[in-house]
Amino acid sequence: MTNRLTITLAQLNPVVGAVSGNIDKVRDARRQAAEAGADLIVCSELVVSGYPPEDLVMKPFFLDKVAAAVTAFAAETSDGGPAILLTAPWRDGERTFNAVLLLDGGDVTAVRYKHDLPNYGVFDEVRVFDAGPMPGPMDFRGVRIGVPICEDIWTPDVPECLEESGAEILLVPNGSPFDLEKTDQRLQHAVARVTETGLPLAYVNQVGGQDELVFDGASFVLNADRSLAVQAPDWKEAIVTTEWRRGDNDVWVCEGSRVERPSEGFESVYQAMTLGLHDYVEKNGFPGVLIGLSGGVDSAITGAVAVDALGPERVRCVMMPSPYTSRESLEDAVEAAKLMGVQLDEVGIQPAMTAFEGMLEPIFGDATADVTEENIQARSRGLILMGISNKLGYMLLTTGNKSEMSVGYATLYGDMCGGYSVLKDVYKTTVFELCHWRNQHKPENLMGPAGRVIPERIITKPPSAELRPDQKDEDSLPPYDKLDDILRCLIEGEMGVEDIVSRGHAPETVQRVWHMLDLAEYKRRQAPPGVKITHRAFGRERRYPITNSFRRIL
Repeated sequence: MTNRLTITLAQLNPVVGAVSGNIDKVRDARRQAAEAGADLIVCSELVVSGYPPEDLVMKPFFLDKVAAAVTAFAAETSDGGPAILLTAPWRDGERTFNAVLLLDGGDVTAVRYKHDLPNYGVFDEVRVFDAGPMPGPMDFRGVRIGVPICEDIWTPDVPECLEESGAEILLVPNGSPFDLEKTDQRLQHAVARVTETGLPLAYVNQVGGQDELVFDGASFVLNADRSLAVQAPDWKEAIVTTEWRRGDNDVWVCEGSRVERPSEGFESVYQAMTLGLHDYVEKNGFPGVLIGLSGGVDSAITGAVAVDALGPERVRCVMMPSPYTSRESLEDAVEAAKLMGVQLDEVGIQPAMTAFEGMLEPIFGDATADVTEENIQARSRGLILMGISNKLGYMLLTTGNKSEMSVGYATLYGDMCGGYSVLKDVYKTTVFELCHWRNQHKPENLMGPAGRVIPERIITKPPSAELRPDQKDEDSLPPYDKLDDILRCLIEGEMGVEDIVSRGHAPETVQRVWHMLDLAEYKRRQAPPGVKITHRAFGRERRYPITNSFRRIL
């Protein structure tokens, strides 16, 4: 029986489906852990496949590749170096599990399966995995290690079972995506499990972007007295080696203290947006991104995020003025491009507007101009941007925010054209706050210029789509502070109309916003993926029927 252990936490950024590449990442982490004298490495959830692998795990050929890679990697541990708690989708007969495997001495010496499969929000593991039995601890060099996997610690049952079975330390692989409430929730659940079991706990989380999800890392260790012994950095890979000793009453203690300052508030949101975009571009092999820079606040913050994520040389912007574009917008777009250091091209859309007017005149006749003509402008811009994207290979970013997408204030096949959206889960009021924040801060890990990157006039002028003379967003929408409060109540809060009215909103305004929200569901089904920020993002987490008559109760 040993009285000391050195355990390395491998906070890595895997790529879904890149089995060999992900094994290489763990192999490099093992090399670093060996140099630090580690006995054991703990990886985040499903590191071999990347998380979440979704329907990849329903392909037998994929599971064969995973099994072969794990078996080959296990053989490498015969070199006397650190053992590995490796995580992978694992087939046992006709069943497939979310598994953790102990690789030691050249073999897979123990296997445990995730018991509590999440089936809410962004998670649908019940559909692709089988639930494992209640796990017992693994025996590692005389120490009984409990390895609950992610959701297994969000309720007391699995940790309690492990403690009753003799576990001495809880090592928890996680694939826990970021949202604004998640950091506190993770810590609260971990503290609760430590309190209930009396066992120390190491929480190892994935980092990096995967489609809509972004993982912030921020792995940590709690001692049995609930003190924070280790806080790993967030938003980047980290190999953190920790020293453990058997203390009084055989309670294990993580010695020393390495506590990084976690990001909070607008910094967290901005880091999520940049990392989500960076990894979407890099992991999908795009050379850069293209943005329609209008002189408005949404395209400006999208440009700033892109420059910070990829560097200015991989961001290209296009201004597409119409007869309704103000001189101020033209000037603001030029200034924003200079501050960010990006190339700005200009392609006017009046020739396209005139051409469409002529082509459609036999059908439209003398009908009064309305939103149809406004949408033609947006679609002309979308056509131009997609043409440039196709020709140059740069992925087009959409610039619509959550407020606009909520109420349908966006044009299908126009400003909704694109491959990714960094603002999809960001309300308009938060967009303004992020602009102020970025002009005053630039995290060290980002690639854009320091200082102001968004002209002040872009932030202070009234928002406008500029699709007709003197147009303002508030011509057809409530003020954004009121609109966003109502939307948060409807979307994140699922509140009834009466409860929202009690917050000081007019009943007819609440009813109108609810109607617009439901009516725009068909548009959102056709929107590109975007970074998840809140706990109720459109797409995976909020799925309402398009055909839906439950809209009026007042």
